[in-house]
Amino acid sequence: MAAMLDALKSYVRTPSTQNQAEDTVLLHVTHSNLKQHFIEIRFDLHTTIERVKEKLRDRCGTPVESMSLQLYDDTNTKICDLIDDFRPIGYYSPLDGYRIHVIDADPTSMSAGGWLEDTSLVEKYTISEDAYNKREDTFRKYREKRVAEDPTWTLQKVTEDHMADIASGIEVGARCEVDPGGKRGVVKFVGTADTLAAGFWVGVQYDEPVGKHDGLVKGKRYFTCPPGHGAMLRPDKIKVGDYPERDPFEDEEEEI
Repeated sequence: MAAMLDALKSYVRTPSTQNQAEDTVLLHVTHSNLKQHFIEIRFDLHTTIERVKEKLRDRCGTPVESMSLQLYDDTNTKICDLIDDFRPIGYYSPLDGYRIHVIDADPTSMSAGGWLEDTSLVEKYTISEDAYNKREDTFRKYREKRVAEDPTWTLQKVTEDHMADIASGIEVGARCEVDPGGKRGVVKFVGTADTLAAGFWVGVQYDEPVGKHDGLVKGKRYFTCPPGHGAMLRPDKIKVGDYPERDPFEDEEEEI
């Protein structure tokens, strides 16, 4: 058993080039129209030259009927032309590290003139200013909407000390009112929150069950309050001061 395990370990640690099947070969590929080189493509030695061309067509875009192949050794010396489509590639005795060079004879080929590599040759999509302004799904419209909602809105990255100056005037235990909405409560937390966006946050326990949680936010507890009474807000939404708990019946008219 130990001998079998040692043999298996030896096999696994052996370089992949020694473990590959004896009837396959690793060849590099170059192309007459392309700067890119394809490194170590595995070929079955029984594969016909026609099938080799089909495999290379999928990589370089040259039609099979417009493709001529040449075989070079690892010293860049030409061995031969692969001219017989029905012979297996093994007939030409290629070795690992040899190179197949593809010659594309089609002047209208996708690879001609650098079309597959030079992005500057690709026509760019353009749109007029008027047409762009008429679209609703643009960043410009999104920015206009956000600025209309909040004139201070910006795309600048939020820092860890975002709104620290406002948060410094808010203390845990202070009565507060949330704007907008006028919901009242007590401050339960002031600081940064690992599970939320960067910057300072204020945790509030509302007087009424109009919140979203009990102080547990995305798996981390920042404070404790009854379920449905908690909220985490930015400091600029909080006004602290003399905000006593409202009488739920203060707006009801007296019965006559």
